[in-house]
Amino acid sequence: MIWLTHKIEFPAYQFTSKEGIIALGGDLSEERLIHAYKNGIFPWFSEDDPIVWYCPFERMVLFPDEIKISKSMRRIINKKEFTITENTAFEEVIYNCKSIDRNDGFGTWITDDMEAAYINLHKKGVAKSIEIWLDNELVGGLYGLEINNIFCGESMFSKVSNASKLAFIHLASKKKYQLIDCQVHNEHLASLGAREIERDLFLKTLKG
Repeated sequence: MIWLTHKIEFPAYQFTSKEGIIALGGDLSEERLIHAYKNGIFPWFSEDDPIVWYCPFERMVLFPDEIKISKSMRRIINKKEFTITENTAFEEVIYNCKSIDRNDGFGTWITDDMEAAYINLHKKGVAKSIEIWLDNELVGGLYGLEINNIFCGESMFSKVSNASKLAFIHLASKKKYQLIDCQVHNEHLASLGAREIERDLFLKTLKG
């Protein structure tokens, strides 16, 4: 396994392990994170572990035109009980993604350092959030990075049923991005139309 140095660079894709790991170590500086995402690489690790950088061979993505909206979700959207905003409460969104109790195994990997790094990227205009409100309370949302013509999704949360789905559908419905990067397979996102594609196709789209 290749360990990163202080230089802002990553190994060639051919060095990716079968688990999708391309490198270890380094830091979460603004420069390194942006360089990583521009090359289809993202960090995913636990507190007190070294930073692990991934570039999986199969990439879970959503092409906005393929979004699946169920009849029940259309009814929820049409009721307009929820208020949807963008980039108004980024720090609250990432805090909830980090701390909320969840059963899908995602979210606990957001360390304090990662939280601080992505808040910094938000202040730089790179990291974005979508917020779902009910009766003036933040009940769901998602965040990620805007890289070229792709939204690199990082995490989402719900405090009430369907709130994260609503945020995801709103993101796709904007038709601003060629695709939404969901990173790794997730049944929740698969039910909304996300699917796996080959890494080469993902990288071609990312750099196109």
